[in-house]
Amino acid sequence: MKDKSKQNTFRKMQRLVNITEKFLLSGNIARAKRCFTIAEELLSRGSAEMKCAVSNVFVYSVSSFMEFHHFKISNYFPQTLQKEYYSQIYCSGT
Repeated sequence: MKDKSKQNTFRKMQRLVNITEKFLLSGNIARAKRCFTIAEELLSRGSAEMKCAVSNVFVYSVSSFMEFHHFKISNYFPQTLQKEYYSQIYCSGT
């Protein structure tokens, strides 16, 4: 049963990623920033499973998308998400 709960958490996080990317592409920056705020709140206050989903799904996917489309991450990511992003890029390959 716990496996299904975990799958749902990661699916919901992927949905947030998709919505955020759609807002960024359409130029709806205010709504995209709201998605970033939601992800930051989940990273700060969520369960361990939720924090893992934010880190592994949201931060990874959205930052890759933003780099590909030449968005400046520091202009969009709140401080907590930026910290997680930097920990991912500086730890990769080690």
